[in-house]
Amino acid sequence: MTGIIPDFLVDYEVAMTELDDLRIVGSMHERKAAVAELADGFIAMPGGLGTLEEFFEAVTWAQLRLHSKPCGLLDVNGYYSRLADFLDHAVAERFVKPAHRATILISGDPGALLDQFERYEAPPSDKWIDRRDRI
Repeated sequence: MTGIIPDFLVDYEVAMTELDDLRIVGSMHERKAAVAELADGFIAMPGGLGTLEEFFEAVTWAQLRLHSKPCGLLDVNGYYSRLADFLDHAVAERFVKPAHRATILISGDPGALLDQFERYEAPPSDKWIDRRDRI
């Protein structure tokens, strides 16, 4: 298993030195770039603001066609159910396109989420916004 941590967090968060491959990088930006390079997809387990920030950056990169990897939320005990409701609300209010919302896979069952990852196909790469989409 590979871990990537910026040097300033090694002592602050206690780096998992028992990993097969622990990579210490110079900044959070370097960490995110390394994770994006190595990852086959992105799964956010229940977490705080940093987890959400990193997850939605991966989703945004997918929307911008910087990668075509699946992005999913592991909805343990309904942790992400209100976030899913909010995302559906953002679609209803026309701030998020339905195709972009559909790229966020959600399941409370880890196996089912991985099955969704196996079947995932990135949306077609047509123009993602035009004048008709304005509110």
